[in-house]
Amino acid sequence: MERLFRSVTIKINEKIYVKDPVSSDLGKRIINQSIIMINDLGFERFTFKKLGQAIGSNESSIYRYFENKHKLLLYLTSWYWAWLEYQLVFATNSIANSSEKLKKAIEIVTRPTVEDTAFSHINEVLLSNIVINEYSKSYLTKEIDKENKEGYFEIYKRMIERYKEMISVVDSEYKYPSSLASTILEGSLQQYFLKDHFPSLTDCHEKGDTTKYLTDLVFNTLKAKQNG
Repeated sequence: MERLFRSVTIKINEKIYVKDPVSSDLGKRIINQSIIMINDLGFERFTFKKLGQAIGSNESSIYRYFENKHKLLLYLTSWYWAWLEYQLVFATNSIANSSEKLKKAIEIVTRPTVEDTAFSHINEVLLSNIVINEYSKSYLTKEIDKENKEGYFEIYKRMIERYKEMISVVDSEYKYPSSLASTILEGSLQQYFLKDHFPSLTDCHEKGDTTKYLTDLVFNTLKAKQNG
């Protein structure tokens, strides 16, 4: 898997950035340090001025890569979903049994994140924390419809579509595959958020609990439908 990832190029919608950050050392430092700072400070307290000070560069140099910090957040979260999508494709491609394939797909999106050495400028563990805590801020805006039309959420929507297709293969008559697919992805983020901030509101406290919960939810939902 690691060897395969070394040859992977993760492509992000070009409209999200002014200049591709992976095209220069400065761009990669912007990405690397922004992940560290957003994870530490939170998105609201994070600014390009603070980022510039941290990387020893003028604030104006950051604007040559990103129009604003909202676009930077969109870039980071899009990168995360694209990275996860590659894992999903590689891990499930050779699984013939549709139920086992869906179970593996649920595991991929719900398991704890580990750092991937194939991308030295990205700390995937910290980025995962950002997605859990900050992802909703990328789309809960007045500009959501416009940005959606611009394709800013294309990778995330493509992930939902992959899960939808797997669900439909397991049960072609199930009426709500898109809703169940989005529940898998959003539910995973929510359970990790609840575990860290509202532990009394979730039963998923130990490693693997979120995977077990969502696997149970999905397959009991499909079984209940089949038995009904």
